[in-house]
Amino acid sequence: MDAGITLMDVRAFVPELTLICAGLMVMLLDLVVKKKGILAAVGIAGTLASMYATYKLFGFIAPQNAFFGMFVLDGYSNFFKLIFYLNIILTMCISVKYLEIEKASFGEYYALLMFATSGMMIMASAADLIILYLGLELMALSTYILAGLMRKQPRSNEAALKYFFLGAFSSGFLLYGISLTYGMTGSTNLAEIAQAIHMTNIAGNPIMYLGLIFILVAFGFKIALAPFHMWAPDVYEGAPTSVTAFMSVGPKAAGFAVMGRVLFDAFGAMQVQWTTVLIPLALLTIAVGSITALSQTNIKRMLAYSSVAHAGYMLLGIITGTVDGLTSTVNYLMIYTFMNIGAFSIVIMLRREGFQGENIEDYMGLSKSHPLASALMLVFMFSLTGIPPTAGFMGKFYVIMETINAGYTYLAVIAVIFSAISAFFYLRIVVYMYMKDPKDEVVLSNSPSMTIALAVTGVMVLVLGIFPSFLLNLVRSSILG
Repeated sequence: MDAGITLMDVRAFVPELTLICAGLMVMLLDLVVKKKGILAAVGIAGTLASMYATYKLFGFIAPQNAFFGMFVLDGYSNFFKLIFYLNIILTMCISVKYLEIEKASFGEYYALLMFATSGMMIMASAADLIILYLGLELMALSTYILAGLMRKQPRSNEAALKYFFLGAFSSGFLLYGISLTYGMTGSTNLAEIAQAIHMTNIAGNPIMYLGLIFILVAFGFKIALAPFHMWAPDVYEGAPTSVTAFMSVGPKAAGFAVMGRVLFDAFGAMQVQWTTVLIPLALLTIAVGSITALSQTNIKRMLAYSSVAHAGYMLLGIITGTVDGLTSTVNYLMIYTFMNIGAFSIVIMLRREGFQGENIEDYMGLSKSHPLASALMLVFMFSLTGIPPTAGFMGKFYVIMETINAGYTYLAVIAVIFSAISAFFYLRIVVYMYMKDPKDEVVLSNSPSMTIALAVTGVMVLVLGIFPSFLLNLVRSSILG
């Protein structure tokens, strides 16, 4: 007879519970604390406590399933949780001064960041499609609210509404895909789905294929694959910039986490089918993101289309269907975390009272008045382009090499061509900073926490570019473990 939920089940969920409790504490402290910067410190402390809990669990408990096999604790999920932790800590660091300038509420902001991150963590550990959906909705509902945090700004309201409606639409696709999968296999557990596909030989069944397509479409919305990317430019532009930085990394990483686990663990026997779907999606995503970004003059919209293109590059590792390919994608995601948040940090620094700092012309002559900030932006733009010796080059290099090793040489060639095209819109910012005269005096909004975030992101982009094997080996051991 089933013993029910045990203490070990609850123990496996401690990191998520810690982060949720920290979020609730921040909301309560918001009622009594006058210096709102303290809330960021409490949020970072709660995140560090959750990170420590993850480390202790993985150090003392062997990889295990909890809650009747619906929740898994392993190296794969824990590495993605590390990405989520870095994402939220860096986001909180770049948010303190920005929220003061925007005169935005503090308590619910930090709490929602933690609730969204806990949802991502649940997604990474989900070994069942139902748990996956619950984690996704916790993440999605929190980010919908964060996108509309600036209630008095029409573009923030528009971003939240577009994100909400299209997000709900994608959730409908996911639920329909889950229902078709359950109808064919009799289970929502990933391991049992894989066993049912293998035992009953239904990999070629049209209904099973349709269910898989619906699930992939839902994932496509979450990670902004073309043609499901239409929400990204407007939401990235309309949302508060710190939220945009958070959304550009966290939900994308969570989407790839569940995509890798679902496709490899549940639909491994249908690799031919899901590769057939993903290859045109990857090509279209890289092309649309790279070409559309060429005409953008708003930095946030440009980085939105850049994010779309990068999702296409990351997808190449999944397409290979190999552990090394998955390793290259996860490695790329970690690198992307540092270079993308670093780029958005510079955008936030240009924001001041009565000045948005989002147009490319606002960067004219920045190197003359702020050489250090310009140098950091140059590093981030080089990394996003994929120019050595930055980490972005190594991220693209490993993905493209694994694509070639898997026999998809034509995909690798197309990826390299569009990577060269993307150099135009990234390096255009560098040209404006270093080769044009400033129109007006540029005043940067800085803070100690912002300095820490920029130091971490800048150093990591360079260190991981010069010494890439450490991260790659860590990712590989996490996935294999």
